[in-house]
Amino acid sequence: MLARIAIAIAAALVVVGVVVARQPSRYRVARSLEIDAPPERVFPLVNDLHRWEEWSPWLREDPGARTAYEGARAGTGAGFTWSGNAKVGAGRMTITESRPNELVRLRLEFLKPFASTADAKLAVAPSSRGAVVTWSMEGDKNFLAKALHLVMDMDAMIGGKFEEGLAQMKKIAEAAGRA
Repeated sequence: MLARIAIAIAAALVVVGVVVARQPSRYRVARSLEIDAPPERVFPLVNDLHRWEEWSPWLREDPGARTAYEGARAGTGAGFTWSGNAKVGAGRMTITESRPNELVRLRLEFLKPFASTADAKLAVAPSSRGAVVTWSMEGDKNFLAKALHLVMDMDAMIGGKFEEGLAQMKKIAEAAGRA
């Protein structure tokens, strides 16, 4: 009897392992929002990491988080480190590419709660009303991440934060045009 239970448990673990292993090895999350402001007014909000505190949804999760800046003030080479509560974690982001009024590409290194890396991009495109900003992030999923993604909806979790950040960015950029 005990042998049959052990065999059933082992078989179930093999099935779960196969299901996890067959999950996609990359993830991508993206959100876009149209802002009634020209790209030249929106771009400084994403290119200068000091300005992220104005609109970043994660920094609102822990106002007491420790933050520091590294390298250039803005553009390629600018860096930002953070360490906060369980919702914010700890890590570093660095701008790896900056094209004025068009694109900021970042390398994200998460240290806590889980060590991982990701690439993020904020693309600013002209639109009939001003600019469309698209915030995206993508990265690799190891076996543990694949297993977690079976029960956690990464798109909803991170996508919701992207929506919050873009909405706050919209308020700031549009208000600057009225001042």
